[in-house]
Amino acid sequence: MKVRLLAAVATAVLLGAGAPVPAAAGPTGPAVSVASRPAVSVASRPAVSVAPGPAVSGTPGPAGVTPASGVVPPAPCPKAPAPRMSRPPRPSPPPAEPQERAVGGPALDTAGLVVPAGAARPPAVTAISWLVADLDTGQVLGGCGPHEYGTPASVQKLLLAATMLPRLDPQQVVTVTDGDMDIEPGSSAVGLVAGGRYRIETVWLGLLLQSGNEAANVLARLGGGPDGMAGGVRAMNEEAHRLGALQTHAVTPSGLDGKGQFTSAYDLALIARACFADPTFRRYALTEAHRIPAQPAQRTKGFEIQNENQLIYRYPGALGGKTGFTDLARHTYVGAAQRNGRRLVVTLLGAEPQPARGWEQGAALLDWGFSLPRGAAVGRLVEPGESTASAAATPSVLAATGEPRPAAASGPLEDGLVARWPVAAVVAAVIGLLGAALLWRRRAGRRRPS
Repeated sequence: MKVRLLAAVATAVLLGAGAPVPAAAGPTGPAVSVASRPAVSVASRPAVSVAPGPAVSGTPGPAGVTPASGVVPPAPCPKAPAPRMSRPPRPSPPPAEPQERAVGGPALDTAGLVVPAGAARPPAVTAISWLVADLDTGQVLGGCGPHEYGTPASVQKLLLAATMLPRLDPQQVVTVTDGDMDIEPGSSAVGLVAGGRYRIETVWLGLLLQSGNEAANVLARLGGGPDGMAGGVRAMNEEAHRLGALQTHAVTPSGLDGKGQFTSAYDLALIARACFADPTFRRYALTEAHRIPAQPAQRTKGFEIQNENQLIYRYPGALGGKTGFTDLARHTYVGAAQRNGRRLVVTLLGAEPQPARGWEQGAALLDWGFSLPRGAAVGRLVEPGESTASAAATPSVLAATGEPRPAAASGPLEDGLVARWPVAAVVAAVIGLLGAALLWRRRAGRRRPS
């Protein structure tokens, strides 16, 4: 009777406080229903403004959000016909996070085409997703599936550059190790040799001109501190998070395929913007050729490398960029150019080289971007630290797999309970006091004489 009375009092307190009450235990144990991910308030993200423009009536977007004025409602992306190619099965991307897909503006949360009102139709390309943005103002001029997950290939080396360029002295001479040479057979390499001694600037040029995967390993190891290459990859992910590239996760420093390695066209634009803000990177990106020195101790001769990015040779005003390819990612590309006082960047993922190569598709999209009037935009590139100040913590393994969290599991409270912890504390205190009173009554009863 006393136990039932105690339970009734606790339930009344819970209901009065507006807190949820656990379901009664059944034959198989307590029925617990929890969200598979910690609840995140939309208000926790910084407000995102979109460039003003003529009012356009749009269709409601996710959660009833209407696209911002001056933006054409999303439509299918213009696609160029491409030959059917054999490729490995695409890995399953992480679950879509509405807050991450809305970074830069609600209009960017689409798998289709998003362009400013009145804009000419962009050229048809074979890329699965792409984005064009202004490097200086941060305005996003348009895109196709800007926040769709994609596999980066060697454009991931831009994240390595954004992370390690400020950390490493370009004049320092370093020795290449056997571990640095552990790259996938047949993958791109600049020709460094184990035991060879090179200036870090030479290693950077080998990375950016010839996409050397062994060069990526060297730079990640040097910048990774005591943890070496693993520390370098961890630093890359921390830098992506700081930049607001919340959909980017690096597993390898070079962009060679790794389980769980993803990015998006929007994230690549954030990373590219950070790179092109660095004058050293800009110089490297426009370098046409560089000589790799001989290594007498290893009996290797010197040789010359050339920049693989054809944009710098064939596109007026080119600033440079990065090419990428793996069988899984297909062709990826980042390129930037300036014209009439404007600097634009284009990013694309999952392209095929026919009927046009990756850099040519990028050049066509840059032409389209330069044709738009200044101020025409569908969103913006967030500033470093802006989107991460209140970003949600990385979900647990259970949450990532969609499995319900056991009632006794440790970790953050779910389903909005985080905001109610004072109520839970009050309830616990009340129950504790009632329990103590009951225990005192029982002990007092035992001490009475018979």
